[in-house]
Amino acid sequence: MQKLFQNFIKCGILGWCLEISFTALQSLRRRDFTLRGVTSLWMFPIYGAGCLLAPVFRAARRLNWAARGFLYACLILTGEYLSGYLLRKKDLCPWDYGKARWNLNRVIRLDYIPCWAATGLLMERATRDAGSVPRH
Repeated sequence: MQKLFQNFIKCGILGWCLEISFTALQSLRRRDFTLRGVTSLWMFPIYGAGCLLAPVFRAARRLNWAARGFLYACLILTGEYLSGYLLRKKDLCPWDYGKARWNLNRVIRLDYIPCWAATGLLMERATRDAGSVPRH
């Protein structure tokens, strides 16, 4: 149970840091050189839930990185969809992808698959036990 809690914290912090960095870099497109990154407190438990993927990380370790990344992206998109759907029902969803071309019901973006694949691979690395996954 302690390992699960530690992984929850790791995934939550990793997700927050990635989101703040991603949104800060997006500001460059608007020529906003303050590089202000934003997130929401709601996002910590959503990112933290990445710790629940640990059994998938272990089961998928024999797949190549691209297959693992795609698998993780699909699972993360599912989690994002469910959490976004539930938060939207309460008018609490901190994101709205309605203006994006590849959105589904305003709560996920299919063009973010590469970002979620990379996030899943980072979470895999952050949550693994030292020495449990062979290095290639």
